[in-house]
Amino acid sequence: MDNSRVFRMSFASVYPLYIKKAEKKGRTKEEVDTVIYWLTGYNEKTLKEQIDKKTDFETFFAQAPQLNPNVSKITGLICGYRVEEIEDPLMQKIRYLDKLVDELAKGKAMEKILRK
Repeated sequence: MDNSRVFRMSFASVYPLYIKKAEKKGRTKEEVDTVIYWLTGYNEKTLKEQIDKKTDFETFFAQAPQLNPNVSKITGLICGYRVEEIEDPLMQKIRYLDKLVDELAKGKAMEKILRK
């Protein structure tokens, strides 16, 4: 499967969709940000910089300060694929983020989403 189109997508173009999905289910932008901070190590300032630069997903994850050491605890289906079985490391990171936002929108407790 050619994932290059997804990798070149601007994170800034997808970010509002994550927020919209969460807000539609009664969650907040702040909770979406918390999930992103947890996964990537970005903070409010550095995340805003990535959004302002319209960084693509490949660069977004390449420049992430530190992927959370508990990412291996993120399991399950997203878009018909088991996240733990995705072979491409970048696509797996993108799907980890999708999965976390999905769990948020489904009303899962933040402690469980953040694998505490």
